[in-house]
Amino acid sequence: MKVDQKGHTISIRDTQGDFTSFLMKVTHQYKTFEKHNLIIDLLLYKDLPAGNMKLFMPLSKVHKKAKKSFVIVTSDFDYNAVPEKLTVVPSLLEAHDIIEMEEIERDLGF
Repeated sequence: MKVDQKGHTISIRDTQGDFTSFLMKVTHQYKTFEKHNLIIDLLLYKDLPAGNMKLFMPLSKVHKKAKKSFVIVTSDFDYNAVPEKLTVVPSLLEAHDIIEMEEIERDLGF
């Protein structure tokens, strides 16, 4: 697992290729990341099932309740297959853009 921090955002990328252990690591180390916006980088995985994405839903709910952004990045994916409450985008640039927009919305009180 590789963790990069840029300002108020932390990007977490799996380096092992084992989705289950990556999810467990992120879940167990969540307290370390809870004060920052999170980008979960799943670009390593090709043809990831929507069911696997939904496993991030509890973390996403907790994180968004704390007024922080939680964005998952993956390519080659049916974005309509996941619930609207889960933010999934195809690139890291788009993930950073979403976080910036959500920060502005929170600053404006939306």
